[in-house]
Parts: sequence; C-alpha cells; structure tokens
Amino acid sequence: MQRRDRIFKWICAGCALCIGLLVPGIFLQLGLHSADAWREFGVGFLWSSAWDPAQELYGAWPNVAGTLFTTGLALLLAVPPAFVAALFVVEVPGWLGRPLSYCVDLLAAIPSVIYGMWGLFVLVPLMLEHVQPFFAETLGLAELPGGRWLLGEDYNGFGFLTAGVILALMILPYMSAVMRDVFRMTPTVLRESAYGLGCTRWEVTRDVVVRYGVRGLLGGIFIGMGRALGETMAVLFVIGNLMEVPAGLFSGGTTIAATLACNFAESDGLQRSSLFALGLVLLVLCLGIQIAAQYYLHLTGAKRGEVR
Repeated sequence: MQRRDRIFKWICAGCALCIGLLVPGIFLQLGLHSADAWREFGVGFLWSSAWDPAQELYGAWPNVAGTLFTTGLALLLAVPPAFVAALFVVEVPGWLGRPLSYCVDLLAAIPSVIYGMWGLFVLVPLMLEHVQPFFAETLGLAELPGGRWLLGEDYNGFGFLTAGVILALMILPYMSAVMRDVFRMTPTVLRESAYGLGCTRWEVTRDVVVRYGVRGLLGGIFIGMGRALGETMAVLFVIGNLMEVPAGLFSGGTTIAATLACNFAESDGLQRSSLFALGLVLLVLCLGIQIAAQYYLHLTGAKRGEVR
C-alpha cells in the first residue's frame, strides 16, 4: 500500500511539473520566434499602428486595442446575465433548475465556428437592419457630441459591437456554469442563519453567497475573459477584419487572434515573426490579468475574513 502511495505521489508530482514547465516553454518558443520583430521594431511595435507587408512595417496596436475592446464589451454584456441566470438556476425548484442547467452546459459545448456562422447569417443582418439604425438614427446618438466617435462614421452590420455580442453569447454559459456551482457550494446553514435574522433573499445573496464564493465567481469571470481574449473563428466572421484602431462601436477592426488566423498560413520572414510577437503579447495580457486578479484577492482577503 505504501508503495502504491509513493507511485501515485510521484505521478502527481510529475504532472504538476509538466504544467509548471509548459508555460515557460510556451513563452520561450514565442520569444525565440518573435526575436526578429522585436529586434527590428523594438518596444515601439506595441503602439505602432502600421501594418504594411509590402514595406515590411508591422505594429501591434490595432490588434491589441481591438482585443481589449471586444473583450470589454463581451464582459459588460455577459457578466450580469450570467450571474442572474446562475442564481435563478440554483434557487428555483429542481424540476425546473435541472433542465435549465443542462441547457447552460449544452450552450457551452457549441463550437465557436457555429457561433460565427450564426453571427454572420443572423446577427449581422439584424444589426444592420434594426439595431444599428435604432442607435444611430432613431435615438439620434450619432448627432450628439462625441456620438460619431462612439458609434463610428458608418455601419454595415459588422464591427466591434457585433463581435462583442457574439463573444458575450459564447462566454455567458461558461461563466454561468461556474457561478452556478459556486452558489451551490455555499453551506445551507449560512443561508438559513441569514434568513433567520430577517434578511431578504437579495441580502442573503449579496452578503452571504457572493462573499462566500467570491473567488469562484471571479474565477468564472476570468475563464470567460480568457476565452474572449483568445477567441478566433466567431470574431473572424463578424468583426470586419480591418487593420484599424477602434473608431467606435459600429466600426470594423480586428483582434490578435483574428489576425493570426488570417495571416499566419501564408506569412514568412518578418511578418511571421511579427505574428509570433502578437501571440506573445496576447499571452502576456492573459498572464497579467490573472496576476492582477490574484493580487486583488490577496489585498481584499482580510475584509472577507480569509486566513492569510
């Protein structure tokens, strides 16, 4: 028995070591293949807007700005309904909550290319014929100060808002599934104690359930954020694929993942090195967000009564 325990221990240690070596290995591979781009353009590659393969001029800023813009829109649109949906599934009777849970899991399993095709053939015409004219013309937002910057100069159904809606629909079931499980982990005695003190359902959710599972809730949000940052096919269908800095919600643009998918197969030389540099930037963005989240949780842990 002890021999089996030792074998199991070493297997687990080996798997953990592989995970620990995988991330530095990815950084090393991306760094080596992007060395030519960093040597040619320097740190200015990050804020340069140039992308001209004919003159071999490349910059990351349109891709970085587009990635951050679409991810921010997706989170803004997806987090509130994901939270409410998860809470509803947990609180309703089982005969209704279980089928809804299965539907949430099924939505999370749909391939991204299916979302992209749906967006191209359904969402883009809907945005062109109804949503974008409603914001620009019916509400008259385009005529307000700064309205042109907010909405863009023109609209054709494609653009950042459409991409943000697609990403929101994709990441919502992921976040909702994680939040649902976090809500179910809250001990029943804590809920009943709060109700016994006269708390309303909203007060129990806000002061007991959310505080108890804040790490899990943030984990679900960051899982969705990670998918939104690196999503390729769904965004590729609807964003417009223009190498431009975001000029508004209705304007077209691109993201890091979309640029990699469009250009990597036929790229060579300095262009391929620049694409590897974009991949490295995307990886650093994801890692930086995770570090910032963990640091925030560490700073606020004492307020939640966590033991350091």
